[in-house]
Amino acid sequence: MMILISCAKTMSDKATYNVPFTTTPIFKEYAIRESIELSERSTEELASMLYVNTDIALKNHLRYRDFLSEEPQPIPALFAYTGTVFRNINPKTLSQEDLAYAQDHLLITSFLYGLLRPFDTIKSYRLEGNVKLSENGGISMFDFWKNELTDLFIDLVNKNGGTLVYLASEEMKDLFHWKKVEKKINIIYPEFQVMKKDKLKTIVVYTKMCRGQMTKYILENRIENIDELKNFSWEGFTFNEERSKGNKFHFIFF
Repeated sequence: MMILISCAKTMSDKATYNVPFTTTPIFKEYAIRESIELSERSTEELASMLYVNTDIALKNHLRYRDFLSEEPQPIPALFAYTGTVFRNINPKTLSQEDLAYAQDHLLITSFLYGLLRPFDTIKSYRLEGNVKLSENGGISMFDFWKNELTDLFIDLVNKNGGTLVYLASEEMKDLFHWKKVEKKINIIYPEFQVMKKDKLKTIVVYTKMCRGQMTKYILENRIENIDELKNFSWEGFTFNEERSKGNKFHFIFF
C-alpha cells in the first residue's frame, strides 16, 4: 500500500532532526533547471506568479538565488514541509522503523521536484501548479509533470501492492494523467466530514489534520489491508459504513 500527500506552502529553512540516511530526488535536475529560471525573476514578478505579498516573494527570490549554494543545506522532504498535514504526521515522533517504512510507502507531490520520497533532500521553495516556465516549454507545471510522473507513479504503487490511499488535495490529480492512474491501480479516497445540524460539512483544517493523522496511523501500524484502514479514528472522526461507498471511505465526526 502506498500513500500520496500534498506538498505544503510553508517550509523550514533549517534542519532540526538528524535522519539515518538521505536520498536524492528523482527529478532533482529538473528542479535545478527550474530554480535557475525562477532566480532570474524579480520580486515583483514572483509576487504576481505565486499570488503572494512582497515579503513572501522576496523570501522566495532569495531562496531561488541561493538554490545551488551549499547553505542552507537541503532537508529531507518529510521534515522540510511544515504545513498542517506534516505537523500532524509529526515525523520526529516516528521510530526509525516507521521512517524506513515511510521511505518505501509514502510519496509527496511537489510542483518543483515532481514527486518526492520522505528522505529525498530538498531546498526550500514556493511554487504553484499554474506557473508557466520557458524551460518547460511554456506550459503549466501541472501539464509539464503529467508525462513525467504518470507511468513512474503507477509503477511505484504497483510494486507496493497496487493500492494507493489518496490523502492529497484534489488539485494534485492534475500532476498526472489521472484517468490512466485510476485504470491501473486501486485507489482509496478517504473523506473527513463533520455533522452539523444534520448536514455533513467538509472543514478544510480538519481534513488536513485528519490526512496527517491517517498517514501517521498507516506508517506506525504498517497498514497493508484496506479493511484495516477502517479502524482509523482520531478526535471523534470514525469510519462510517453507511455513508462509505466503493473506494470512498467516509470518516465522520458527529
